[in-house]
Order: sequence, then C-alpha cells, then structure tokens
Amino acid sequence: MSETVLDAFQDAARAWVPVEQLQAAASKMIAQVTGAEAGLVTSGAAASLTLGAAAIMAGYDPARMEQLPHAESFPHEFVVARDQRSGYDHAVRAAGARLVEVGFNEVVAGAGVRRTEVWEYEAAFNDQTAGVLYVYTPDSRPELDALVDMAHRHKLPVLVDAAGELPPRANLMLPAMTKANLVAFSGGKAIRGPQSTGLLCGERDLIASAALQLLDMDDHWELWEPPPHFIDRRKLKGMPRHGIGRSMKVSKEEIVALVTALAIFASEDPTDKYDSHRENLQLIAEAIESPTVHCELIDSVAGERAPSLEITLAAADALEICRGLRKGTPPIYVGHGKLSEGKLVINPMCLDRDAAGTIARRLLKELEHYRPTQD
Repeated sequence: MSETVLDAFQDAARAWVPVEQLQAAASKMIAQVTGAEAGLVTSGAAASLTLGAAAIMAGYDPARMEQLPHAESFPHEFVVARDQRSGYDHAVRAAGARLVEVGFNEVVAGAGVRRTEVWEYEAAFNDQTAGVLYVYTPDSRPELDALVDMAHRHKLPVLVDAAGELPPRANLMLPAMTKANLVAFSGGKAIRGPQSTGLLCGERDLIASAALQLLDMDDHWELWEPPPHFIDRRKLKGMPRHGIGRSMKVSKEEIVALVTALAIFASEDPTDKYDSHRENLQLIAEAIESPTVHCELIDSVAGERAPSLEITLAAADALEICRGLRKGTPPIYVGHGKLSEGKLVINPMCLDRDAAGTIARRLLKELEHYRPTQD
C-alpha cells in the first residue's frame, strides 16, 4: 500500500462511523470509477463472489436470505463453462449455489479446437436457474457481452469473476461495457488496497442485497435508516437478520483505504512505474546471468501490466532453488507457475531497488552450487 493509502487507513482508525453509511459513500465512488450503478467493498474477491451469488439468489427477500446456504426451494443453479471451473468457484458454492457445467474442455484435452458456446448455456437453463457464472480473462470464450445479451433475454443475471484482471485499467468499466449484472475484483493486487479487500460492482438492487447480507443488522426496524440510494428500505418485507456474509465483514479502515487506493489506481498513468520495474528486473538478471542460467525479460504488450523476469534452469533444479529461496533469510517467494518448465518468475510490482538487490544476492547464493541436471 502507498503512504497515502496507509495514512487513510490510520485516519479511519481514529473515527467512528455507521458502516452502512460508509459503504454507501464508497458505493458512490465505486460507481463513478466503474460506470456501474453501485458498488460494495468486500473482504476479498472470493467474498465478492459469495455475496454476489447470495444476492442473485435472495434479492430483497429476507426469508431467502435467512435460508442460505439452503436454497433448494428456490432457483439456485448457476450455469458455468466447464473450462472456467476452478477451486475459486468454491466461493459461489459456499452461498448455496449449485454449478451446472456446460461445454467441454477440448482444447486442454487435445480433442478439438472449440470452446464453450452461447447456445450451450441457453440449453441448460431451466426453472431452477438463478444465473450465469463467468470467469473473465482476455482469452475467455464465449465473448462476455454476447453471453450477457442472451442471459438477459431470459431475465437471468450474470456474475463475473474478474479478480485478477486489473490492469488493464479499462477493465474497471466491465460492468458498464458488457452490462454484466455483478463483477468481482480483488482490492489487494494491482489496486494496492489492503490485501484482504475486494470490490463487487454492478446493479443497484443486487449490490443492496449483497450489502444486507454483509452488514450488522442488529437494529430496530423503526430506527434503521440506510441511505436510500444504497438500500431501498421500501422493497423489504421486514428487517433481515444477519446474513451469510456476516463472517466476511469489512472494517471501516479497510473501506477507506480501498476507496483511496482505487482513486489513485483510476487516476494514475499505468506506464509511470514501468521503467523502474524494468530496471529492477534488469538488476537481477545482470547479477545472475551465466552460461547455465538464462534470463528473459518479458515485456507487457500494452505496457499496463508490469513486466516479468523468467529465469530458466532445469525443471528439477528450479524446484530446488525455489525451495531454497523460501527457506533462506529473508524468505523469498518467486513465481512458481512455470516450475514444470524449469522457470522461476519474478514479478516486480511490489519491489523497490533495495528489495531487487536482496533478491539478486539470494539468487546468487542459491545458484552457487547449481549444476544443470543432465537429460
């Protein structure tokens, strides 16, 4: 977190405020930045998905809110492409949703070239369908806007997991650009808010339902006056009890820090830090490059995402050096997503010059006894 965000966090810790009032103010700011009708600060992107699914299933109905995660008596199925399933969708299932898979993962299976198509979602819709779950990446198929159009013809909402899809900064506008009903982002990655925060943005009534299932509801109906632009009290039959999201509550400090970080992220030039990121990676590469250690600096195509450094070794050696870096002093956790290819990956987003120098020294130490594994 930047010094500005840390200062905002500390300032919030010195004040008292009703959280629904603070979330309502945050909602206005999130709406301005994303083009969505409303927004909510959550305890991470996974919590955004749980709350989003709960909002879609329960709406403004307090009886449904109280039943969750037991949703068998009302629509609770979310249609999802088989090739978009992952352990992260546990967050949606935690709300009581049942995932219905469509399509085939033929590309990964080496059995074909086709991805899941819009008609396959439509064929799976029935009277138990609550909505559609879509995991957004630049390569996701079918196209999100086409899927949203079809789902809306059936009056079904679309919940989008875009946790790690910032930058590019333009993705903040996904709710406005695609008309998706709810979009979840992480607040602790590129936005650089508190690590335990996330964003849920989209349709006003769904955000209200998510908020109702998150907030402390211990109040008197006669006294409770949530900001009407945030929660329309007139649409409730009565005051809901604590909802399924109560264990995901967000502190006032986190709310203030995240909206501060979001304002900075939305206004700064994403290329401003690119050169310094590159210089830090080059410092590491120049320190460890040798006839047996190959370093490749991977530039971002548009310059919005940070560059990365790939260090190529034999696969078994890469695993051992990764382990050695974790066990050393200070412990260093490099990217491990390409270990099977014999590659250590360094992301510079949270590095300054001193940290880059420390990584270079530790890598040199671990590589002192490196002898390439023979094929």
